[in-house]
Amino acid sequence: MLLVQRVYTVSQGMDPRAGETRDQRWALRVAESEDALVRAASNAEETNLTNFVRVAAVSEARRVLADRTRFELDPPEWDRFMSFLDRPAQVPPGLRKLFSKPSVFE
Repeated sequence: MLLVQRVYTVSQGMDPRAGETRDQRWALRVAESEDALVRAASNAEETNLTNFVRVAAVSEARRVLADRTRFELDPPEWDRFMSFLDRPAQVPPGLRKLFSKPSVFE
């Protein structure tokens, strides 16, 4: 499986490998039902609430960013993808017709 990745720069202080001190505070307001749910989950994982919330939030942040920065293709899909990138641009006939008419705003 091939990996295509758009490279992005991690801002200073956001690199989890930097071994930085955890000196930032988050203050969150949650509903009573959300509090009970998250506390139950942290107890099930045998970790404290702070660690559970931090790990879950960082994991979700990584997932969100990865979803926007990379995708995986197996070799046949990669070849198909590259063929689309390599071909000349194609203008659908309907779009050509639409843009050949005067704008309603003019």
